[in-house]
Amino acid sequence: METKVNARWKRSVRVAGSRTALAAATFAVVMLTLASTASARLELPALSPAAQVMQRVGLTDITVTYSSPAVRGRVIWGKLVPFGKNWRTGANAATTIRFSRDVKVGGKSVKAGTYSIFTIPAQNGMWTVVLNSNTKTWGNRGYKRSDDVARVKLKTEAIAHRERMTFIFADTTDDGTTLALEWEKVRLPIKISVDTKAQALANIKKTLSSSWRPYFMASRYFMSIGDMVRAEKKAKKSMMIKETWGNQWLMAQILAKKGDKTGALAYAKKALAGGGTDAAFVGFYRAQIKNAVAKWSK
Repeated sequence: METKVNARWKRSVRVAGSRTALAAATFAVVMLTLASTASARLELPALSPAAQVMQRVGLTDITVTYSSPAVRGRVIWGKLVPFGKNWRTGANAATTIRFSRDVKVGGKSVKAGTYSIFTIPAQNGMWTVVLNSNTKTWGNRGYKRSDDVARVKLKTEAIAHRERMTFIFADTTDDGTTLALEWEKVRLPIKISVDTKAQALANIKKTLSSSWRPYFMASRYFMSIGDMVRAEKKAKKSMMIKETWGNQWLMAQILAKKGDKTGALAYAKKALAGGGTDAAFVGFYRAQIKNAVAKWSK
């Protein structure tokens, strides 16, 4: 009897021990999970926080994206940033500059696009600013001089102490701006110019070249409701701006509805000759106009 009791007691101890071990293991897993979650949610200030600055110059948007390191009591020029060597112009990933249109940087032509910015500081004399087509560099890793799109020599200026490296746009007009790099006691002004007048004229020309369309659409509407007087007036205004096979064919239809087959035939022939390879003309209207020409020629 005593042996059976001892056996039951030993089994109970083993079960209790197993349950205790399981509970301890579960507790440990829960605590590790909580610690991991707390660690993942921990947000602290970056040593070189992300920054971005944008400026519209006339019709051109210029955007600089970078990380902003601090001096923190260090010797910057010649030590942290060596003289005579490529510097990423910031920290962490590549500092980039994006131009929405073609520009000139320090007098050098640069196409619209996004570029990485490198700087070569000089102990004495001019610094070099480099625009490179590879925007995926980290430090100098991945940099190739063959990817450079522009190199300009620039003078620096002395300024009051600036703790964090910063890009600033200044002296902005419709035709240009100065992008200034400032850090420690150095300012590096980079002149950027744009041809806003040429861009504006191109926009005007493009807009006016298609301004025949509203009159064309108005004319087509008036024709659809049987108002041929207004339809003809709007069609004429459309053709005064720019004659196309579309408004020529429209005028032909209007004149035909007014009983002027001679005039209609003349405009239909013009439309047939001017349609060329236009998809709408080839796919649908060419056959329609040919039939009209054959009909009105009788």
